[in-house]
Amino acid sequence: MRPAPMLLACLTLLLAACGGPTPSQVAQPSKSPTSGPSPASSPSPSPVPPSATPPSPARTSGSPRASSAPKTHVGPGGSFMMTGTPGVALTFDDGPYPENTPQILDLLRSNGIKATFCVLGRNAHTYPDLIRRIHNEGHTFCNHTWRHDMELRNRDEGAIRDDLSATINAIREAAPEAKVPYFRAPGGYFDNKLVRIAADMGMTSIYWHVDPRDWDVNKYGRGQTMVDHIVSTVKQNARPGSIVLSHDNLKPDTVTAYKTLIPWLKARFTLIALPPEGQLVRA
Repeated sequence: MRPAPMLLACLTLLLAACGGPTPSQVAQPSKSPTSGPSPASSPSPSPVPPSATPPSPARTSGSPRASSAPKTHVGPGGSFMMTGTPGVALTFDDGPYPENTPQILDLLRSNGIKATFCVLGRNAHTYPDLIRRIHNEGHTFCNHTWRHDMELRNRDEGAIRDDLSATINAIREAAPEAKVPYFRAPGGYFDNKLVRIAADMGMTSIYWHVDPRDWDVNKYGRGQTMVDHIVSTVKQNARPGSIVLSHDNLKPDTVTAYKTLIPWLKARFTLIALPPEGQLVRA
């Protein structure tokens, strides 16, 4: 039986005064405190507290960390930067030249050391007696092009082969039994084509691991400042397997530096000429 309208109004006023729900509120279904928003709602996300910041994605199982990834020493074009053995190889570029090459050879001989000479074809042709001495004293030859052509990689294949062949011929005119198992591009400007052509001609392409930049007089000066720079650079960077780049053409400061460096290196490393067969392995 429905209450009379007057009685219902009085009841509503009495319940409101007491803080209870009105009859209309009692009739509404309650929402669960845990129920989510309706599909049409799109509440703004609340800030994520620092403690709730999601962790970084897990590393794939078995993948190496960057710090433990194997290090390779491959020069431009696939050239070799290291000997692949514990031996340290001293290499001298741009000779032979009568002012400094004999002094380098004297230092090597007095210390019982063999090295590798990256010679220019035109110098080999002009100073065949020095080529013969390098060969007779058991050092290794490296082809450094005919005239130090920094753009050799940009020549066509025929021109590249002619240049390298002329340098080999100049060496063998002076020392017919000499092997020329290595090639070094002037400036280290190798590319895949140059390395491939050298390999076709029986030469392994060598870059370097330590470069004291003994040619950079604009930056390091001459005399004692250059000597100190060469010595400190080689001492700081040489390690087993290093191929060390230096020059024996018009570089008196290099000669002076090696008077200190050769005994220091000899006490710490095995100093080698690169193998005459041209066979290196990756470090």
